[in-house]
Amino acid sequence: MENTFQERKETVYRLLCDDLYVPMKAKEIAMLLDVQKPDREALKEVLDALVAEGKAEVTARGKYIRTEGKLLTGVFRAHPRGFGFVTADGEETDIFIPETQVNGAFHMDTVQIALTAGTVRGRRREGKVTKILARGMTHAVCTYEAGKGAQGERSYGFAVPDNQKFGRDIFIPAECSMGAVTGHKVVVEITNYGEEGKNPAGKVTEILGHSNDPGCDILSIVRGFDLPVEFPERMLHQAARAAKPVSPADMEGRTDLRDLLTVTIDGEDAKDLDDAVTLTREGELWRLGVHIADVSNYVQENSALDVEALKRGNSVYLVDRVIPMLPHALSNGICSLNEGEDRLALSCIMTIDAKGNVTDHVIAETVIRVNRRMSYTGVAKILDDPKAAEKGEYGELVPMIAGMGELAAVLRKKRMRRGSIDFDFPETKILLDPQGKPTEIRPYDRNAATKMIEDFMLAANETVAQDYFWQDLPFLYRTHDNPDPEKIRTLSAFIHNFGYSIRIGQDELHPKELQKLLGSIEGTPEELLISRLALRSMKQARYSATADGHFGLAAAHYCHFTSPIRRYPDLQIHRIIKDTLRGRMNEERITHYEKRLPEVAKQTSQTERTAAEAERETERMKKAEYMEERIGERYEGVISGVTEWGFFVELANTVEGMVHVTSLEGDYYVFHADRYELAGETTGISYKLGQKVQVEVVRADRQMRTIEFNVVNDGTF
Repeated sequence: MENTFQERKETVYRLLCDDLYVPMKAKEIAMLLDVQKPDREALKEVLDALVAEGKAEVTARGKYIRTEGKLLTGVFRAHPRGFGFVTADGEETDIFIPETQVNGAFHMDTVQIALTAGTVRGRRREGKVTKILARGMTHAVCTYEAGKGAQGERSYGFAVPDNQKFGRDIFIPAECSMGAVTGHKVVVEITNYGEEGKNPAGKVTEILGHSNDPGCDILSIVRGFDLPVEFPERMLHQAARAAKPVSPADMEGRTDLRDLLTVTIDGEDAKDLDDAVTLTREGELWRLGVHIADVSNYVQENSALDVEALKRGNSVYLVDRVIPMLPHALSNGICSLNEGEDRLALSCIMTIDAKGNVTDHVIAETVIRVNRRMSYTGVAKILDDPKAAEKGEYGELVPMIAGMGELAAVLRKKRMRRGSIDFDFPETKILLDPQGKPTEIRPYDRNAATKMIEDFMLAANETVAQDYFWQDLPFLYRTHDNPDPEKIRTLSAFIHNFGYSIRIGQDELHPKELQKLLGSIEGTPEELLISRLALRSMKQARYSATADGHFGLAAAHYCHFTSPIRRYPDLQIHRIIKDTLRGRMNEERITHYEKRLPEVAKQTSQTERTAAEAERETERMKKAEYMEERIGERYEGVISGVTEWGFFVELANTVEGMVHVTSLEGDYYVFHADRYELAGETTGISYKLGQKVQVEVVRADRQMRTIEFNVVNDGTF
């Protein structure tokens, strides 16, 4: 072992690659290469280097083998418990990185990894980080904690990241604190990522306010997800110039639909009304018009408005605010289909037969005028009792609304026949007082009117997607891949414990099987749990420049056409449609879209995921804040999830908390992964998914966004 380190590596690697080589431990390799004991530490360094480079790996039994796979590059997503997953380029599934193989990577770092021999959770591959290529988080929103030196003076502080996935507190020298005090919410720039046994270091670049200040909690989440709030001045001026009343010149060349009885149906507090509907009937045929605000008329491609809209990707709906994709002058003004105002629209007018088949359709640039703005609540009352509604304020609209309810039922029945899946989970409604404190949390169910409008929008989206697919033009689709076979097998094993089954053919599941399952569990105690697990077994929907189908809707072609005010993909589609309608879709434009659409699909899929995560975090935080005021109170709930360290209980108001296994009565409990239950071996007590339990709130932490319960077994409530 007296030659150079590089030569030693080459010698050992040649050995590992030899066809006659069998896996050996370091000691066995040393004996084979005649490495004397004083040099064996050097051999270990060589082996470690080969592992770090991804050329070798160590089996579970400590033997060295040549790495079969290539080095992969991807984004590391950390878990608060230390391990993580890498989404690697070109790989269908994420790769699990054990805590011992993270090697200094932080959440969202771009890393190089080598696959290892181990597996976790069935067939999921494992890997190890071999190199950090780029840091993903250069700033973090934190809660500041001041420290004190030997003489009691403030000489340093620590910033505790709000994002638990970051994993470690950040050391802040006193001169880098900007005068922050304990409890301040701060933005920290990371200047050093630390090393083994040493914290990262950073400097405070902005003080957002104190953690107890009204609105500071939501602002911290907004900054933590890097959501753009303010619009650039140039963009606001551009929006103001564009937001002029519709003129005769604007209407030229458009189909005038202002004589059609037209309504918008939205939530009571909605301000950006981007869809309106009309309905007429001719014999057995319905004529359904879905009219969408022509936002593309006001937002030109590559303008300042467009660049900012693509950057945002979508509007974000948080508990106490909306972060719009477009300035209010457009989203709440000229692009909003306000009652009694002339508006430019892009309309999909469908002829539908008694079985729900779209027998003909027209897509056109139109001018519309909404006759009435209606609410979901008001329309639901009409659908519930049309005769009584005729005497109310919407009397003249009742026949059309009743017809819409009838048509929606036909469309829904047709979708269900082909296997479309409807996950009907209640959303959460959180009411806040003027100081931002949650005063009430309750489930918000979709009513008949909400579902009706969804049916109409789905029909329009699918019709438009089919049209442009068969025209063989560049287009932006909404796709939803088939579920991962391993997750479906896990789901199948789980539901078997409740007496249900699903058929899986050649590692593929037809959406109709999931639909039948959801139908069979309707009204049962386990409905919510099985529905949630079924949803988790499915992949995320995304945007794509290719029509890969939509599993959840059992649709071969689907797109997002109906919300250009709040979703950029819809705005992008409108431009393609208008280029086609106006005869501008030549080879140059086709080439342009073929280049642009994959980039738009990638960007908007990512911003959609970021928005959804930010929305979930604000909900979790406000739920924890709500329960902080209710320590000691008792509730009835349902066990909604089980892990090795305890189980989750969901209350009727959608709040979910953890019951730690250490808090349970009894000698000990055993986690049965195959049955998804915790059982007391000596007491006979068990806690299973779907079981109703009484719990007491024992702890809630809005900073950590966690809630803890204890089970109440004394028979009182």
